[in-house]
Amino acid sequence: MELLNAEKEHYQQIGRLVNSAEELYTICPSGSYPWDEEQLSEIAETRLNLTICSVEGCVAAFGNIYNVVPGESAFIGNIIVGDNYKGQGIGKKLIQYLSELCEESYDAIPHISVFGFNTHALLLYTRLGFVPYAIEERTSLNGETVALIHMHLDS
Repeated sequence: MELLNAEKEHYQQIGRLVNSAEELYTICPSGSYPWDEEQLSEIAETRLNLTICSVEGCVAAFGNIYNVVPGESAFIGNIIVGDNYKGQGIGKKLIQYLSELCEESYDAIPHISVFGFNTHALLLYTRLGFVPYAIEERTSLNGETVALIHMHLDS
């Protein structure tokens, strides 16, 4: 597995990591399914450090950094690991890598947001040292009220 800068030629594979509108909502609430090259190009215009995890030449995971306030905070977002690659530590490596970029490149505390129903991600982020600091009320795709939990890396 290697971590690489996401390039335009990766966008189609990145989009295929998402299997449903519900899954896309968990990583990109403003996105529309299927997640396509046009949407990823728009993300590339507003976000930084678009990163893929490549396994044997295939895109296995994706993430990026946004809302950077140098010296203060930077958010890790759009984290997705393909179904065939889950449970192999790829998400953990990607989050650790992006956290290091936040700290080393921007002198910023890494932040991440996760929906309360995304238990696996919530527990992973907690194991990596992220702690909750705010909860935001959101409306899910099916109209239910859900909690978006904002977390930061505990120093």
